[in-house]
Amino acid sequence: MTEAFFALFHGLPRQGPGSDATTLRLLELAAPLPERPRVLDLGCGPGRSALLLAKAGARVTGLDTHQPFLDDLARAAEGLDVETVNASMAEPPFPDGTFDLLWAESAVFVLGFDTALRTWKRLLKPGGTLVLTECEWSTGEPSAAVREFWDAQYPLRTTAQNTAAAEAAGYRVDAVLPQPDSDWFDEFYDHLEARADAADTSDPAMAEAVAAARREIAMRREHGAEYQYTGYVLRTYQ
Repeated sequence: MTEAFFALFHGLPRQGPGSDATTLRLLELAAPLPERPRVLDLGCGPGRSALLLAKAGARVTGLDTHQPFLDDLARAAEGLDVETVNASMAEPPFPDGTFDLLWAESAVFVLGFDTALRTWKRLLKPGGTLVLTECEWSTGEPSAAVREFWDAQYPLRTTAQNTAAAEAAGYRVDAVLPQPDSDWFDEFYDHLEARADAADTSDPAMAEAVAAARREIAMRREHGAEYQYTGYVLRTYQ
């Protein structure tokens, strides 16, 4: 199944909801930063965000466990200050206080919001910044169908709950940015749906991966007003 999912997602513009506009807006909200900040992109995938950060002047390390994604990033980053590291987000192989900025778009769910904030904090220099995006409820009373779907996948919380969790973990919440609905479809679901349509579902694992993708897309179309992706800019204290 893991190989099937990677095959289904490989080559897509993004592997989760997002857009270049959202990435650049979050970077603006993360200011002030050093002139050439050292950045760790956790769960970077093929590096859409890492490339934007590098083009903006950052020294970027892209971390992922799927080597083909890292190979894609290395090829695309020729001439930019980008390196790749094959390692787990759960155990980033860097000394404490290495980075000015940590970046994690559509990746926190791998560890869970609270675990990610605890695990990654040591990597930041004093006063360093963590930028992440997280899926969360946009209503206090989600319908039974959408709650059942997300409870089985990744239990969601509200913005207020995640903000409180970030503060309890020792971060200052500098900005909260709800992402537009176009971040779900224009660069992600539209392409994923086309890939699913073309996939060879004679392989049982691929058939299951395609079915899961279709369920997720259908849920968004039917209940998209009830949940959203939200960007957070979290800063540590000096």
